[in-house]
Amino acid sequence: MGHDSGSSAGAGVESLSLDLLAHALAGVRDPRDRKSCRLASRAFARAEAASRRAARVLRREALPRALRAFPALSSLDLSACAGLDDASLAAALPVRLARASGVGWRGLEALVAACPRLEAVDLSHCVAAGDREMAALAAAGLRELVMDKCLGITDVGLAKVAVGCPGLQRLSVKWCREISDIGVKLLAKKCPELRSVDISYLKVTNESLRSVSTLEKLEDIAMVSCLFIDDDGLQMLSMCNSLQSIDVSRCHHVSSLGLASLIDSQRFLRKINAAHSLHEIETCVLSKLSTIGETLTVLRLDGLEIFASNLQAIGSTCKNLVEIGLSKCNGVTDDGIVSLVAHCCDLRTIDVTCCHLLTNGALAAIAENCRKIECLRLESCPFISEKGLEPIATLCSHLKEVDLTDCRINDAALQHLASCSELLILKLGLCSSISDEGLVYISSNCGKLVELDLYRCSAITDDGLAAVASGCKKIRMLNLCYCTQITDAGLKHVSALEELTNLELRCLVRITGIGITSIALGCTSLIELDLKRCYSVDDAGLWALSRYSQNLRQLTITYCQVTGLGLCHLLGSLRCLQDVKMVHLSWVSIEGFEMALRAACGRLKKLKLLGGLRSVLSTELLQMLLACGCRVRWVDKPLVYEG
Repeated sequence: MGHDSGSSAGAGVESLSLDLLAHALAGVRDPRDRKSCRLASRAFARAEAASRRAARVLRREALPRALRAFPALSSLDLSACAGLDDASLAAALPVRLARASGVGWRGLEALVAACPRLEAVDLSHCVAAGDREMAALAAAGLRELVMDKCLGITDVGLAKVAVGCPGLQRLSVKWCREISDIGVKLLAKKCPELRSVDISYLKVTNESLRSVSTLEKLEDIAMVSCLFIDDDGLQMLSMCNSLQSIDVSRCHHVSSLGLASLIDSQRFLRKINAAHSLHEIETCVLSKLSTIGETLTVLRLDGLEIFASNLQAIGSTCKNLVEIGLSKCNGVTDDGIVSLVAHCCDLRTIDVTCCHLLTNGALAAIAENCRKIECLRLESCPFISEKGLEPIATLCSHLKEVDLTDCRINDAALQHLASCSELLILKLGLCSSISDEGLVYISSNCGKLVELDLYRCSAITDDGLAAVASGCKKIRMLNLCYCTQITDAGLKHVSALEELTNLELRCLVRITGIGITSIALGCTSLIELDLKRCYSVDDAGLWALSRYSQNLRQLTITYCQVTGLGLCHLLGSLRCLQDVKMVHLSWVSIEGFEMALRAACGRLKKLKLLGGLRSVLSTELLQMLLACGCRVRWVDKPLVYEG
């Protein structure tokens, strides 16, 4: 009877249309549950294949299979695809190629030819990309292009894009230091549809802002650390009155007068970031904020001189703020926070990092007035204690992120925070009074936690990790650096966190390859692992990582007790590995380094090695690394070999 019932249930699923099955799958949020559905029914598998719109490929060899399996894809992320080259792109589609340093103009030409409807490309951190690559992409008529830190791109490449992509709406050329006013001028002339432009860290002048000001549809402009832009440039930009977001952070020649003139010309501004640019916020800026008080939702003033009267003026005029940034602002006191939050009841994010004068009185005011608060950053506020966190935990039920790094809090504070069941991110670094008891409180009710930072919480032991692993199973990021009481038994508990992707274990001197083996077996989704100064981790741990941690992309094994054989096997086995820091591996010979690097040469993008190896590794190997787009950081310390 049970068999017949199961058969008829399966037949029922098979009889449903792909649209209905796809709609049902859309309601399944957990990737593991979706996988179970696909494995349980071929009908669900077919629906997934027919309806899937986005995918992220981790291995180059899997790209053709992914394209065949999911014909409806409209977005493909290849930023983590190690060893991606021109040949791999011949049949691809709209892609995110960030850090794909092996891709050149031939591959991009093939991409454009294969994807006539290509609209968006992300080439950020492809440091070898230059003008020829831009010429290849220009033929696509893109609407969005991100090429942050493409160091080889000049005005010529930007001109190719401007001429070939007249419908361009979003462009980011952050850190493309060879682009000048000439390129920006042509861009503004040829691309009238631009709505978002990021020219941060460029050596452009006010002339670029004069050009950009002609863009009638421009809504978002970022010019972080543009050191040759001043108040005259902001005055020119004020000709453009469609702006919704302005970022002039770290523009050291911008003053309150320039910012005030720009604000005065706008009526729809929603976001202003003036962090670390002005010395202080002056009356002229405060008076102009009143003109956009109804629309302004985000105001970042980090690093400025801010007094209670300033915050009172901001609160009384900008009552719709949802985010305020006051990190490292001198002069912020309880009185200022009280007067601000009395009017800004819709605040969701408050950043008062390093506001050393704040006490529990400020937290009481926030709790009383900002019941919708979701993110509270209190790092290095030394006068905050468990008494201030009690009203926050009691009244702010939507709290999702709390940063208490370097605060003088104890387990009682965590007992209060445990009532925040929606908590996702909790940072407790340098809180030396936190013990296992506090982690037990958090684990009892914060089951949604995805990030936990326990950096230098030296009182934490294996028992605390047992509680975390039992109650916070969704953790993806865990920092245990310098928690020196942790042993292999603690890592055995951590291995139960199946969704863990980032794990920092720096200077855990009591762990060995046994603990790393537990992590490799249990945390198969691991992407980043830091084992620096884990002196007792040996080849046994590396062999386990080689076998079970196939998703690992970033690894630090500096000062570990590994040999050339273990290193070679590790680098040769991990197909997704892109970033390796391996300094002071005194048991690895020169030949061991040579063989290990050759085993992973085509996949690596970043390396950190002792400078002494530079003169003894073969010239051929170093040229191969360079040709594959791998950047090597050489540490100027002597080479030591004890093998």
